[in-house]
Amino acid sequence: MSHATITTIDPAVERSKELLERIFPSPRNFTIRLWNQEELPGESDSAFTLILKHPGALHRMFSPPLELSLGEAYIYNDFDIEGDLYAAFGLIDTLSSRIFSPTDVAALIKEVQSLPKTGIERSTTRRPFDLKGELHSPKRDREAVSFHYDVGNDFYALWLDRQKQYSCGYFPTGTEDLDTAQDKKIEYICRKLHLKPGESLLDIGCGWGGLAMAAAKRYGITVLGVTLSERQAEYGAEQSARLGLGGQVRVEMRDYRDLEQESVDKIVSVGMFEHVGRHHLPEYFSQTYRLLKPGGLFLNHGISRRGQPADLALLNGFNGHGKTASNGPSFFERKVFGAGSFSQRYIFPDGELVPVSEANFIAETAGFEVRDVENLREHYGLTLRHWVRRLEDQREEAVQLVGESVYRTWRLYMSFCALGFESGQTNINQSLLAKPVNGRVNLPMSRTYLYK
Repeated sequence: MSHATITTIDPAVERSKELLERIFPSPRNFTIRLWNQEELPGESDSAFTLILKHPGALHRMFSPPLELSLGEAYIYNDFDIEGDLYAAFGLIDTLSSRIFSPTDVAALIKEVQSLPKTGIERSTTRRPFDLKGELHSPKRDREAVSFHYDVGNDFYALWLDRQKQYSCGYFPTGTEDLDTAQDKKIEYICRKLHLKPGESLLDIGCGWGGLAMAAAKRYGITVLGVTLSERQAEYGAEQSARLGLGGQVRVEMRDYRDLEQESVDKIVSVGMFEHVGRHHLPEYFSQTYRLLKPGGLFLNHGISRRGQPADLALLNGFNGHGKTASNGPSFFERKVFGAGSFSQRYIFPDGELVPVSEANFIAETAGFEVRDVENLREHYGLTLRHWVRRLEDQREEAVQLVGESVYRTWRLYMSFCALGFESGQTNINQSLLAKPVNGRVNLPMSRTYLYK
């Protein structure tokens, strides 16, 4: 007597497979592997494999707002990517290229909500930032900066260059290694500022003080570097003393808004501008203009985004005091897609990008003259790929220092940012601003001095 083999069908597997085929229909350039090791094959040359770790993975991944849920599901290991992580970001393009009506989206969300909610317990080493207090108040800004930059100096040292430059390097040929590119970036900035021996430089958002120390040593100037990160300030002060630059370089934990008596020949701000906030840009540029001596130069180096038609309405409503016309994403976009929600909660709380044209317009209303604007986005794309590769190479030590979820957070956001710069959706601009004296600015007549 023969006995037929009884196959048990897992409802969660079948419902997940059906939903996945609807969201990512065949043919697709990647493979999907479920928690029971069953696979939904992609093309023969699949770029990567999307791995669902447990029956509740899809529920966690696709609950609105989608950006936040997908980011959290990745950093907490509800799903993983085996293979090319950069190619995996094409999933977002795949979804955005398909036309989903609000009714279709609502139906998909309803199906997602019906899937199992069970899953692995999430790590506590990286929790979302709990926003409290007035937006961009000094206290809240300090907390937001600490959330990102005080993860640990040892963690950043694993994958940054020797001078701990947490901003884009400068790759004149595209073949430089990271240390060389960052050193060239510092030199390029110093040349743009036309530094001369005996001058004073204010470095707003100085990080670990690498630029301040290099500029002081090479050009014989005095530098005050300010940061809102306690760990950065401690490191910068110790390092400048160790290098014998204590008489030339001061690195302090201070808010640039609290600088009252200072008056300097030159100002530089690298990678801090993004934390200021759109409505506080008039205050930012007015304060830097006040601190700068007549005839001085200010190099503002920061990330920007492409301008949109809606930005015109904001500029039309600008009244010179930080007030702009009301505009923004629709209720549906905010609640369902949640653009920017993951970055705001896990990466750069309260960070905000504006078009460089808007930033420089506000700088001009503060009294500055715009002398030069350069977009270095390709350089930032290269820098980020260096960072990601170095972080991946140091994965075991990084996890030991800060935990798996922190490692995955930085790997995710830096990889995604690299594609943003490479595609042109995000830019990095250096704007050289001047405070003329009787219409005169002390700069050479040509830009050849920058490339000697």
